Amino acid sequence: MRRILFLLMLPLALAACGAEPVWAPEEEVQRALYRHNGPPSITLVTVVSNKNGSGGHSALLVNGSHRAIFDPAGTFQHPALPERNDVIYGMSEKAYQFYKEYHARVTWHVVSQEVQVPPEVAEAALRKIQAYGAVPKAYCAVATTSVLSELPGFEGVPTGFSPIAVMKYFDTLPSVEKDVFRDNSPANNDYIRAPAVL
Repeated sequence: MRRILFLLMLPLALAACGAEPVWAPEEEVQRALYRHNGPPSITLVTVVSNKNGSGGHSALLVNGSHRAIFDPAGTFQHPALPERNDVIYGMSEKAYQFYKEYHARVTWHVVSQEVQVPPEVAEAALRKIQAYGAVPKAYCAVATTSVLSELPGFEGVPTGFSPIAVMKYFDTLPSVEKDVFRDNSPANNDYIRAPAVL
């Protein structure tokens, strides 16, 4: 009984720990929707320390009927990319590149691990990230693995707070395509200005 009560109260407790709800208007979301011509896929995005290899952030790029990124507890923003509770819409190739540039710098690099999935799995992933809600700070890997663990083909994902554990799990998946993005920009990314067109 106590376990059930704990699970019921957990979302409220997490919301009180700093989750920041954001809800873009429907017309902005519809205007920004981007349909990518690649196959249905789920891409794990991990921000990794260049100093000690620790994980700084986890996110999920989902390509289904449209392409969006689940950026739980993230700080990424762009005026042309509407957000609803850590789901950012309009993830074109330029937008995704800017997302990686925002995170990569002399102190961090970005690892992308793409796995092709059946269309119904991509659609389920889109539904789950859109229904998840705003994520408290430091819970990015928890939210990412929570979504993945409910999808066919990802049942073995390790849950918890470690972005690196999730990244290592993705390395074991069949046909994963891995990309590493590095940038020698200054450690502080405050200088980054959003491009006018994405």
